[in-house]
Amino acid sequence: MWSGIVSKSLYETLNVSQNASADEIKKAYRKLARKYHPDINKSPDAEDKFKEINAAYEILSDTQKKQQYDMHGDSMFGGQSFHDFAGGQGGSNLDEILRNIFGGGGGGFSSQSAGFGGHGGFGGFGGFNEPDLDVESRIIIPFDVAILGGKHSVRDGSGSFDIKIPAGIKNGEKLRVKGKGQRHGGQVGDLYIKVGVAESPEYTRDGDDLTKEVDISLKTALFGDKIVVKTPHKEITVKVPAGIRSGQKLRVKGQGVVNRKTKEMGDLYLKLNVSLPKIDTLDEDLVKIMKEKLPGE
Repeated sequence: MWSGIVSKSLYETLNVSQNASADEIKKAYRKLARKYHPDINKSPDAEDKFKEINAAYEILSDTQKKQQYDMHGDSMFGGQSFHDFAGGQGGSNLDEILRNIFGGGGGGFSSQSAGFGGHGGFGGFGGFNEPDLDVESRIIIPFDVAILGGKHSVRDGSGSFDIKIPAGIKNGEKLRVKGKGQRHGGQVGDLYIKVGVAESPEYTRDGDDLTKEVDISLKTALFGDKIVVKTPHKEITVKVPAGIRSGQKLRVKGQGVVNRKTKEMGDLYLKLNVSLPKIDTLDEDLVKIMKEKLPGE
């Protein structure tokens, strides 16, 4: 149960309510961290604001630390808000500020009593998890780039850069770009890009296989012939057997999509559509013979 006299300035720092979920806290942190990151925000107070945001997230994102803060609130800062407490530390860096809060004084909140185990933290100050510096983004790439691979331009706060798209990437896969996340001190996160693949007017994809519709003449369908087909990889010649029906498929091995794990190629399926000629374009004698000789239903 919340106490009406216990101030919760860290929640105010992240602009979330005191009953915010872990996801809400994380989303709020990421939004503010991007806004006040010193590499992006050049205002004089951006760096101090960025420190406050990170300190608030370090506490509220950890179950044990959050529980202690929820119980005691800003009494951990001598009754001040974290902003005022940090401002009164002279030009101390974040390590020193946190050490003052959790270093054994601060109303009995030592690192041992608060249960601050863990993963290192800011500048090696044991007890605080490192801030989440990774960034997520989403791009849409052309269908042929997904099939063949290539480069794609990505824009971030500092400009644009090219990333390598591996051949065979599927819709919804993620790519990791090292060193393109947020920066904090000497640390830098990574950029995780979720890839969306644009639809193709020519091909449909099923795993590593492709399907393409190809129109053929009635003559080719009846008597067979060779046709030239353009695949994503090259132009090929395909033999159409006599007597093929509209809608039937021909399999062309190894002209599909490369499997990124096995490096094996999928297949290309040609769905044949038989184009019927217009009667008024045919020779009159041929039409007469067809009427007499073609079997009925």
